[in-house]
Amino acid sequence: MFCGPGLEFLDVWESIHRLQRLIEKGGGFPQADGVKPERFIALLLAATFWAGCQKSADVAPSPSLDDRLPTQAQPKLPTIRIYLGAEQLDAELALTAEQERTGMMFRTNIAETDAMIFVFAQPQRASFWMKNCPESLSAAYIGPDGVIAEIRHLEKNDTNAVVAAVENIQYVLEVKDGWFARHNISPGTVIRTEKGSLRETFFQK
Repeated sequence: MFCGPGLEFLDVWESIHRLQRLIEKGGGFPQADGVKPERFIALLLAATFWAGCQKSADVAPSPSLDDRLPTQAQPKLPTIRIYLGAEQLDAELALTAEQERTGMMFRTNIAETDAMIFVFAQPQRASFWMKNCPESLSAAYIGPDGVIAEIRHLEKNDTNAVVAAVENIQYVLEVKDGWFARHNISPGTVIRTEKGSLRETFFQK
């Protein structure tokens, strides 16, 4: 099987050319007594080429993005009661990397009372997509103080990221599409839980 030269091979090839030029100028090659320079260079070139092929053959191909994605809906997660003004929801807790990566993927028949809250260790410019999500959702991007910064529509099966407008998002609350509008919840609303503020709930020492 043919194995094309990699960067390491090209670097050695250049070194061999420099070595050959040195020998031609009379620099000699003391370590190769009894071996003609041209013969030594040919052997070195062959060994390098073989090593490059062997290295390439031993490296397994990296898994694609699709290979790393969840393939089914996750079971219903533990919930926490959250309050948005006069409204309340029992939101599932997506706290681990795997739970966050799966989210509401593959879920159907999302009810008016369904919700999931994502909690990040540090504020960030949150970015959500809807691959493998057969139903559209609404998402509240929430700052560290528990105040809704923005509310975004997440279109079903859309693989384009919906990126927050600011870099200070520490929580995201996903609900059935249009839930916030139907319940008169808008940016500026403070979200609390049965245990207190979001910071007290998730980051209290």
